[in-house]
Amino acid sequence: MKHKDYYDDDYILDISQRILSVMPDFDVENFSLSLVGQLYDKELFARFDCIVDAMQKSMIGDYSENIRAFFHMLGPELTQSEGMFQFGWWLWPVGRYVERYGNENWSLSLSFLKELTKRFTGEYAIRPLLKEHPKEVMDELIQWTKDENVHVRRLASEGVRIRLPWSQKLLVALNEFERYTIILTNLKDDPERFVQKSVGNNLNDLYKEAPQKTDFIIAQWKKGPQSKAQEWIIKHGMRNQ
Repeated sequence: MKHKDYYDDDYILDISQRILSVMPDFDVENFSLSLVGQLYDKELFARFDCIVDAMQKSMIGDYSENIRAFFHMLGPELTQSEGMFQFGWWLWPVGRYVERYGNENWSLSLSFLKELTKRFTGEYAIRPLLKEHPKEVMDELIQWTKDENVHVRRLASEGVRIRLPWSQKLLVALNEFERYTIILTNLKDDPERFVQKSVGNNLNDLYKEAPQKTDFIIAQWKKGPQSKAQEWIIKHGMRNQ
């Protein structure tokens, strides 16, 4: 099944009830009637945007009220690094809602994404926050690199990638290079391959834009003790060189 086909009429009916469970004033009828039977000719992100448009028209609260309600809809956290792209698909339109409107309350959005990423990725939704508030958001991501949850640590890295697939290029890595370097350096010895892969992909993206900056980071790392994780990250980051 293609990713887009997950978001069908059955999904619309399911997500409408999930939203209603945390938002009693949600207009389920308006939401469902505007979407059922209307998504089949649309691609993945077009479906997301149709769903978000319908959500926006069917919720009576402002952005902050809606996000506070969504906290209660997330459900149980993933118990291991695997599973993000198996069990959390239903949450992608919720992340798209944050991606589109999150800067209405960027700090609350960031808190929400820290919880969302424990169930499904927040890597797309965090990028508009980074674009508008790079210093503040990256300062928080530096703290996330030390979090006990593997998904929070992974988002600290994945969100700042320059060339994240399916996303516009983001140059916060270059514009806030000192903070960016701290994020990657804090994760260079991470024990989880899920995080290591993200850090390596960051290096690979960076090398395509500013190879001298990539060389600088690696040279700084090599001044200290070498770990298996660090060796794997560097090899993965330099795989196309």
